[in-house]
Amino acid sequence: MSPLPVTLVQMAYLVPSLEEGCAALNRAFGWGPFLGGTEGVLADHIYRGEPAEPIRIRGVFAQTGDINVEVIEVVSEAPSAFHEMLRTDGQPVLHHCATFAADYEATRDHLVAQGYPVVSEFGFAGKRICYVDTRPLLGFMTEVYPDLPVIRAMYAEAREAAAARPLDPAITPFTTPR
Repeated sequence: MSPLPVTLVQMAYLVPSLEEGCAALNRAFGWGPFLGGTEGVLADHIYRGEPAEPIRIRGVFAQTGDINVEVIEVVSEAPSAFHEMLRTDGQPVLHHCATFAADYEATRDHLVAQGYPVVSEFGFAGKRICYVDTRPLLGFMTEVYPDLPVIRAMYAEAREAAAARPLDPAITPFTTPR
């Protein structure tokens, strides 16, 4: 199975404060509601080819049209793909866009063969996800994950919440089991 084409389905922003970032996006663009908000741990971390400390983040999903938006506050200090893009002035930054990969390894390896190394790779739902350094091409990283039902369900829940509660600035937990 060919890893091409790669279709981007999500934009993800790093913010210094999850609550303040979500409130600003709601005021400026009307995005919301925001689903998630609890602290998560990205374990089984490989950073630039070496075992590394797990990364702790707080994140939410929101939906705008066909695009899922992730907003992330990094809570831990260990080196990671996130830390490589945190701005020293504390301003938000577009960190990555994501793709569902029918063949995770083939898609990851294709991007690596094009000259874009894997920065961070983690375990998630019994599989692997990674951030590939596509900054020289796009200005942001690309997140590659397998087409997992749990991730599709999280996207669907964000889409349904946006349709049911447009313009809602609330941060609410996911109901999707993870």
